[in-house]
Amino acid sequence: MSKDIGARTPQEVFADHGTRLGSGDLDLIGENYTEDAVFVTPEGVLTGRQGVKAGIGRLLADLPDADWQLTPQFAGNVLFLQWTARSAGRQVTDGVDTFVFRGGLISAQTVRYTLSPRTEQ
Repeated sequence: MSKDIGARTPQEVFADHGTRLGSGDLDLIGENYTEDAVFVTPEGVLTGRQGVKAGIGRLLADLPDADWQLTPQFAGNVLFLQWTARSAGRQVTDGVDTFVFRGGLISAQTVRYTLSPRTEQ
């Protein structure tokens, strides 16, 4: 039996979100957001589940089959996430997201990153 969505902790939502991101299924990913979610990117603000799906879809398209490294820090209903990602030709070394959780879902996310050509280290 599945756990009531409203009873999920931010940590549980985030863990489930990572699993759904790995699937690449934007509809499935969008289910972890509230209907009135706000998704803030450097290019502008996207709203609702459709906006979230569009924003995440762009990120996944920019970094297909990427190797993601995440460092999450929770403070109550807020998550500060530092991340990097490397794909065959591109990389992000300065990704920072902030998530706000409400009722067992994500109600807001701010995404900041710089996409650059991959360099070998």
